[in-house]
Amino acid sequence: MTVLVGLLYVGPLKTYLETRAELGERRTDVEALRREHQRLERRLTASTSPEALLVEARRLGFVKEGERLFIVKGIEAWREAKRRTIEAGG
Repeated sequence: MTVLVGLLYVGPLKTYLETRAELGERRTDVEALRREHQRLERRLTASTSPEALLVEARRLGFVKEGERLFIVKGIEAWREAKRRTIEAGG
C-alpha cells in the first residue's frame, strides 16, 4: 500500500519540480527584459532632449535662424597633406 501511494506522488512531484525550474527561468527572462526596457526608456528620454535634437539637426545640416552656413571642402586632402608633412619631419 505504501508503495502504491509513493507511486501516485511521483507524477505530481515531477511536474511540480519541472514547473518550479521553468518558473525560475521565466523570472530570469522577465528581469532581463525589465532591464532592457529601462535602458531603452533612458535612451528614448536622452534622444528627445533639446540638446539631442539640436545635435541631430546640426548633423543633418540645419542651421538656426540668423546663422550662416559655411561648407568647407577638401578637409581630408588637407589632413593627408599635413600627415605627410609631419611624417617627413617638417
